[in-house]
Amino acid sequence: MRAIEWDSPGDQSVAEYYAKDPNIDATPHKGSVLSARFQGLVARVRVDAYTDGTSYGDVVALIDPETGKRLTEHRGIAVGDTVALPDAKRAFEPNLEPEEDEDGDEERD
Repeated sequence: MRAIEWDSPGDQSVAEYYAKDPNIDATPHKGSVLSARFQGLVARVRVDAYTDGTSYGDVVALIDPETGKRLTEHRGIAVGDTVALPDAKRAFEPNLEPEEDEDGDEERD
């Protein structure tokens, strides 16, 4: 298992969001896909096990939130790596807005 220093989720914290509503059970289960931040990227982790506030599973995606581009590896983490993801580091994914061109229209690739 690879030791990862996850970025702080800041105002996108899943734990803080669900703490406001005790009627919602945000406990991950086997097969859940969670998101976190790693050095500015969005990392998705598929849960294999959950114990004492930490999910264990494989990285299934690394995404640049600025471009939406998927990477296979980035600075010591790669798709397929097994990692531990504490609840406190889980983060909602950012919305990717299409860029506007000079006329104010959305650009399409």
